[in-house]
Amino acid sequence: MRLLALSAAGLVSAALAGCNPIEPEKPAEPSADAGAITSTLSTSPEITAADIGARIKELADNKYEGRGPGTEAGEKAADWIASEMKRIGLEPGNPDGTYFQTVKMVAQTVDPATSSLKIAGPNKAWDLKLGPDAVFITKDQKNKTVSFTDSDLVFVGYGVVAPEANWNDYAGLDVKGKTVVMFVNDPGFITNDNTLFNGQAMTYYGRWTYKFEEAARQGATAAILIHEEKPAAYGWGVVEGSWTGMQSDLVRNDGGASRAKLEGWIQLNHAAELFKAAGLDIDVMRAAANKRGFKAVPMTGLKATATINQTIEFKESRNVIGTVKGSEAPNEHLLLMGHWDHLGKGTSSDPNEDVINNGAIDNATGTAAILEIGEKIAAGPKPKRSVTVLAVTLEESGLLGSAYFGENPLIPLKDIVAGVNIDAMQPTGPAKDIVVVGAGASQLEDTLKAILAENNRVIRPDPSPQNGYFYRSDHISLAKKGVPMLYADSGIDLIVGGEAAGEAAGKDYTDNRYHKPADEYSDSWDLSGIEADVKVDYEIVNRLANNGEWPNWYDGNEFKALRDAQRK
Repeated sequence: MRLLALSAAGLVSAALAGCNPIEPEKPAEPSADAGAITSTLSTSPEITAADIGARIKELADNKYEGRGPGTEAGEKAADWIASEMKRIGLEPGNPDGTYFQTVKMVAQTVDPATSSLKIAGPNKAWDLKLGPDAVFITKDQKNKTVSFTDSDLVFVGYGVVAPEANWNDYAGLDVKGKTVVMFVNDPGFITNDNTLFNGQAMTYYGRWTYKFEEAARQGATAAILIHEEKPAAYGWGVVEGSWTGMQSDLVRNDGGASRAKLEGWIQLNHAAELFKAAGLDIDVMRAAANKRGFKAVPMTGLKATATINQTIEFKESRNVIGTVKGSEAPNEHLLLMGHWDHLGKGTSSDPNEDVINNGAIDNATGTAAILEIGEKIAAGPKPKRSVTVLAVTLEESGLLGSAYFGENPLIPLKDIVAGVNIDAMQPTGPAKDIVVVGAGASQLEDTLKAILAENNRVIRPDPSPQNGYFYRSDHISLAKKGVPMLYADSGIDLIVGGEAAGEAAGKDYTDNRYHKPADEYSDSWDLSGIEADVKVDYEIVNRLANNGEWPNWYDGNEFKALRDAQRK
């Protein structure tokens, strides 16, 4: 099944990252190099909690307005990162002599005051408010107003087409002109049936990105996901915060014409009402959708009408890249990667409400970490192989910056020995373990295991494979190209408080700060655990930069054949 997920992911990569961009109308004019902003930090070559904290605090500052890609304030964060790379001794990583790789993008913002999604039923009509009731956007990059009327609703289960699994939720169905309604995640999650896809472990078929892509391929006019907290792995507040305000995408060669006119989510309680109005029971439909042979069900009597008014701005964002050149094999690179972007500013009718999504944990922590490691490596002794630090943009918009780099690499992919991705480290103090997302994938885990053993620590496999985190961070963009990548996350078994404390801290972050303005830096944070984890990541990179090894994917992994062919 994992091979199928890779195949589906490739479709998205081709649609997003491999496009032939149209010329931007009014492109942003970011600085060409690191001279626009000068970093004033004073840090040591050693990896310390204080230095990590100083970088997190800088990147999470309100002056960057949540690091929205393509925004004036957000791109200043990219300028600062480049300046910081220069300060700590990294050379420009782009062969053109700069620290930047330009990524052409489009920013689309739905006007909540004039946009609407209405569902008409036999005896009732629903005017779904943008934010509290539903969220919706359009991928149309050409038209400021997108609308449709009286589109029939049809329930398509999980919206999955997987021939090799003998699964087709669209079998015998023509959805042209229709609005498809579907559950998030994939079959097998609710029942924990390992014979259905990967059971509790989400495949790419369970990701909302795939579902909207598939709905578009089927010709649907609109696609609506039913939000449920456990299958989605986050509450409605995350959906509302992520899907309102400015939305970013790579410039598409067809201007978004191949996508559905509307893509969105609806709250579970409203979805249940719609099913009832159509003479259906949502719980019965959920059970049916998890059984092989499920057939789509018309939601009789329900019709959707929508108008989306939006602003469209063609902009540019940037990946930021710096390198420490190797002394013996400079063309061979170890890659350190983390995304610098976050959600930017939200909207509110209350002028006193905090609308800046600072993204302190997500992902000022990871950006700070890769800079911290870069500084130590640059301080010497010089590694035999090159070490490249890559801060990518547009992660929050669908891993677009890393996808662009994967399609347009500044380093030949065959020359990237391996990479470490760092995303959202938790300031919860030191742990006895480190969580490996997608554990059991590559020989990088052997290196990690050895380093952890020296420090009386262990690898913990991803405890929540049902959440699909393996497909939700930037490492996947290079993994799909064959490059061995490690995504190691903060541990759960804390030295103080054990697993209970670690799980509670993770839940608190997800419930109260993840993708919300509350994700802010605090001087009270305990950064000792992040310091310990950053030292581990440094050891992985440093050892591989000097020992000449070429780690590969484990036998049986879906990416191994790609790497083997790459290295011939």
